[in-house]
Amino acid sequence: NQERLLNAIKLSNINDFIDKLPLKLNTLIGTEGIGISQGQRQRILIARAIYKNPDYLFFDEATNSLDAKNEKIIVENIDGFFKNKTMIVVAHRLSTVKNADQIVVLDNGEII
Repeated sequence: NQERLLNAIKLSNINDFIDKLPLKLNTLIGTEGIGISQGQRQRILIARAIYKNPDYLFFDEATNSLDAKNEKIIVENIDGFFKNKTMIVVAHRLSTVKNADQIVVLDNGEII
């Protein structure tokens, strides 16, 4: 579904990267993402999750390799997109989870 794909690209803020690829969306990426940055890889994985549109989503440090600007854009975008869905987000940055309904803090494996 082209519309769903373009929405996933927009929400994951990966469109500028894709536009620079020689064959755009048809460009093959190396095995295990060789040739792209960790941040680009994370944005592609976020786009895949958005495209699949699951009822439940688990993000484990999904934005840890993104710069602050990209993280802010993506967090705002996915907060709206997954508004009525269950999202579990594991993050070290408070900015990633600041809009969460509930925040659980762990210290040495224990809830504080």
